[in-house]
Amino acid sequence: MRELSTKQLADASGVNGETIRYYERIGLLPEPPRTGNGYRRYGQDAVTRLGFIRRARELGFALDDIRSLLELAAHPDAPCRDADALVQRQLAAVEARIRDLQALQAALQSLAGCNSTAAAHCRLLEALDQRDCPDCRH
Repeated sequence: MRELSTKQLADASGVNGETIRYYERIGLLPEPPRTGNGYRRYGQDAVTRLGFIRRARELGFALDDIRSLLELAAHPDAPCRDADALVQRQLAAVEARIRDLQALQAALQSLAGCNSTAAAHCRLLEALDQRDCPDCRH
């Protein structure tokens, strides 16, 4: 099996070197063996694990959740209910963010399209100052 340097692992996994070292410090990635001069040497298992972590991060999972998912993945005969609970919680958080973003979108849409010719009556600036624009149609 070919061993990889941190840079090679970063290239193979799509995770930058600083993040790899951080994941080692917090225990998400096992500390690899080192060469005589102290360089880290990784195996294919590190590429696979970092891919798992990267995909979990892309789905928005917190590092503690990823730690739990890695533990579950290490025990393939364990019941899936814990993983399902994590995904249900993550889905609820995403749905809440979507609602928040929709509210933000509506607020911005209500501020767009001001017809005032002067910044003194700009709908956005007045909303930020909590004033009413007499020249704008609301």
